[in-house]
Amino acid sequence: MNTLEILYENDEIRIINKPYGLASQGGKEIKNSVDSILEEQIGQKCYLVHRLDKETSGLLITAKNPKCAAKWTNLISSKNVKKNYHAFVFGKMKNDSGVINQKIDEKGMKKNAITKYEVLNVFYDFKTKPRENDVSENTTGADAISENEKLFPISLIELTLETGRMHQIRKHLALQNCPIINDDKYGDFKKNKLFQKTTAKTTGHSIKKMFLMAKKLDFANKNLAEKSLPKQIEIQYSEHFKNLLEYFF
Repeated sequence: MNTLEILYENDEIRIINKPYGLASQGGKEIKNSVDSILEEQIGQKCYLVHRLDKETSGLLITAKNPKCAAKWTNLISSKNVKKNYHAFVFGKMKNDSGVINQKIDEKGMKKNAITKYEVLNVFYDFKTKPRENDVSENTTGADAISENEKLFPISLIELTLETGRMHQIRKHLALQNCPIINDDKYGDFKKNKLFQKTTAKTTGHSIKKMFLMAKKLDFANKNLAEKSLPKQIEIQYSEHFKNLLEYFF
């Protein structure tokens, strides 16, 4: 049986590190999900406080009963608990930090959505060029490098949700012309393919996973007075984030 990493637990909640590719909640055509695996792992029912997309890895809060689930859902919606994400995107934001306050479509309706952001780094090239042995017979080394240059700049961005719309970060970044790398729903499909092709040539390994992860939970609000609760929980980058960072440094 697959097991989930439990990072923190008290009388009300468990905080897990959700791996990439695992659905948060089970359903008709979903064989494996956080709720089903965790319930089997701990031997009791769990209740999701919020959800992460299947393609988003990182911190996820589950509750031990419906009352606690309602409490912690309210703590998130009232900003007593803040969710912090990191993403690799194509392009460069107009400002180094700011607020995206732009309505997005949700179930056929335009809804208010607010996302704070800070640009952590901007990259203009990989640290290595495509290896000659990886260049196809129909592609010169110069052409390969030219393709490489079409991908850049690439930015690493930190984002904090002020509202909780479906796919909010993915939609907001796409609207800024800075789509998340390998987002196959709202992203730049041509650049995604070129990125996968170029990383394969540059490193011998094509990276196909979407670059969005829930990296940090902030509990610093004074309304959370529980002594055992840390002010913040932050996790290391997922494996595909680490792999991409290695190509820049």
